[in-house]
Amino acid sequence: MSNYLRCRQRWSEECELALNKQINLELLASYQYMFLSSYFDRDNVALKPLVDFFEKCSLEEREHGTKLMAYQHMRGGIVTLDAISNPTVEFNTDNKVLEAFNFVLLLEKTVNNSLLDLHKISETNNDPQFGDYLEGEFLKEQVEAISELSKYITQLEFIGNHNYGIWEFVHKLN
Repeated sequence: MSNYLRCRQRWSEECELALNKQINLELLASYQYMFLSSYFDRDNVALKPLVDFFEKCSLEEREHGTKLMAYQHMRGGIVTLDAISNPTVEFNTDNKVLEAFNFVLLLEKTVNNSLLDLHKISETNNDPQFGDYLEGEFLKEQVEAISELSKYITQLEFIGNHNYGIWEFVHKLN
């Protein structure tokens, strides 16, 4: 008996493996955002709007992973989940908010690059449906997120280390 699902049709092993890599990356991103949410919830940091902001981001990344798992099954692939490594966020300056946003910008760019690589794999494997799915569900959203984070970083750089300005910025987040 085959390990593949009955519905598998023109779903290459390369696409299956690459999609599993993306699923794991989305879940790692969710975990990183969860760490940031927890960090800003500490009583010595106490920035509740960032707790909510990063928690929402964590949920969104987890939803992306879940969507990709459903797609993997719809195409007849098998989902494999890897162990999630410890969060890699380290704060080295007094402006932890700016550092956090710089970190998540890099994280979102990493996720976006991986999605773009996945799209190339769909083309290489002559799978236009997979490419269309990625374009319709993920690519535009990634570009929008990167743009939004970049603007937040610009604002935070303008504010500098002025605590009240940072507090004001945080409390005006969507």
